[in-house]
Amino acid sequence: MQARHWIVGVVVVLAVAGAFFLGGHLRIPPALPGSAPHAQEGLSAILDRTLGTGEPTPPPASAPAEPAPVANGQPAAPGTDAGFSFATVQDLAKQRADKAYEAGSAKLPPAIAHLSYDQYQAIRFRHADALWRNQSLYEVQFFHRGFNFDRRVAIAEVVDGAAHPIPYNPGWFDFGKVVRQPGKLPRDLGYAGFRIHYPLHTPGYKDEVIVFLGASFFRVLGRNQEYGLTARGLAINTASKGGEEFPWFTDFWLVRPTDPEQRTLTLYALLDSESVTGAYQFRVRPGSITQVEVSSVLYPRKNIQKLGIAPLTSMFLFGVDPSGHRFDDYRPQVHDSDGFMAQTGTGEWLWRPLNNPHELRINRFMDQQPHGFGLIQRDRDFGHYQDPVANFQRRPSYWIQPLGDWGKGGAELVEIPTDEAIHDNIALYWVPEEPVTAGKELRFSYLLSAHSDSPTWPPGAKALATRVTTATPEEQRDLSRSDARRVIIDFGGGDLPGLDAAQPLKALLTINGGTTENVTIERIEESGLWRVSFLVVPAHQHDTVDMHCFLQLYGESLSETWTYQLTT
Repeated sequence: MQARHWIVGVVVVLAVAGAFFLGGHLRIPPALPGSAPHAQEGLSAILDRTLGTGEPTPPPASAPAEPAPVANGQPAAPGTDAGFSFATVQDLAKQRADKAYEAGSAKLPPAIAHLSYDQYQAIRFRHADALWRNQSLYEVQFFHRGFNFDRRVAIAEVVDGAAHPIPYNPGWFDFGKVVRQPGKLPRDLGYAGFRIHYPLHTPGYKDEVIVFLGASFFRVLGRNQEYGLTARGLAINTASKGGEEFPWFTDFWLVRPTDPEQRTLTLYALLDSESVTGAYQFRVRPGSITQVEVSSVLYPRKNIQKLGIAPLTSMFLFGVDPSGHRFDDYRPQVHDSDGFMAQTGTGEWLWRPLNNPHELRINRFMDQQPHGFGLIQRDRDFGHYQDPVANFQRRPSYWIQPLGDWGKGGAELVEIPTDEAIHDNIALYWVPEEPVTAGKELRFSYLLSAHSDSPTWPPGAKALATRVTTATPEEQRDLSRSDARRVIIDFGGGDLPGLDAAQPLKALLTINGGTTENVTIERIEESGLWRVSFLVVPAHQHDTVDMHCFLQLYGESLSETWTYQLTT
């Protein structure tokens, strides 16, 4: 592995006042083992409650104003003789962008207008009525409108180049005791979203592999994974003073497989909001690592302050670091993701352990032509969670690999204080350096991979645990600082297990906003890990300290670069 150097700039903004809002989100309702018994609170609601700004929080996923439906509520017909394609969706998005944003949404009938989360969960799609059942490896099931998912999404099937709207059919749903007379529901009620199934584990049962429900949210599963973090189509002005804007996937087109054994599924989507429209193509390839190739073409109606490309949201309550254990909880760790990982344009691998901070944190990791970034669930040991219902050790990691040149910009990481595991309090997205101006077309493509573990990411040693604690009374006296902190990093993997303890391994440590004392590195014989330990003294009391560390032997880098932000 070539020698690496820390060359990625970090912009740190600590927002302790002002109105910052993040995208509202709810847990997707399929009843899976370990699913939450109630709805997941959105980032925007958490942030508003945490900061206590007194300003209104954007409503949950269903409430943003609905643009005018395409073709009276149904997906538009193709506009070219060549048949319906991604180019058709681009034409539709561009046409919509040339018009003023229109809001409008038909209200739900009283029978389903005020469903609770549990009542909404009780509405089940009948498996026997799935689209393409017994015709291909894929099947599609639809979500009924209701609860916070009251917005209608137009869905069509593309067959032989022609788009055919999929009409609403209440007979496809088992309403249980929720709706006494489902036959009286409007025949044009429509759907809230859909989920795609594929035989991931056995040929006799088709598992969920991708779900679209609410705003521009979607979730992806690979083999032996359970739902955790969430992807989004686009983020607009996330964590900005003016408040976040919520784009929506308003129309979908599902391309029917032409071969019963076809493994790659294509679907298109049209995105709309006050500031931008967009055409999206998704190519889904299920497997142990399910991959989704996303192509997007955006047409801004307005200038946009901050555009978030390939956004992800996740939950982090507490991890291995004892300084984060401020909860009365029997479980050793509780999180859907435990770190931000990136491979920069120069090839350097970065690892940033996630935090549940006491105040909002926004960090942007500047880069150019990044190789990849994502939110990772690195710890796969059940014993480190002890939760047989949530199964945090099975939560997927999402890795974003840009396709094409994304130019200059930065991966922005948002960490929001939270006190419950039902809250999505982590956000990550790419912010282009170039400003977004009205009328200027933008194109971004990337590969999203939902993986459980990838030993080659990174190829060298990993930072497996980070622990921060108060310096001992004796150390505080020696330093004459009561705010000194002890930081411990455990590295493992790569070439480290084969190194003799006598090898002169070095910890290359850099720090901004403070100084370090008593830096040591040693091999822990019981675990085979190499432990770096040092004291941190902030330049001024209550300062934020940024730290970076990687391991080197005889001038060769053996590990990723660990990066951390310490608030003293």
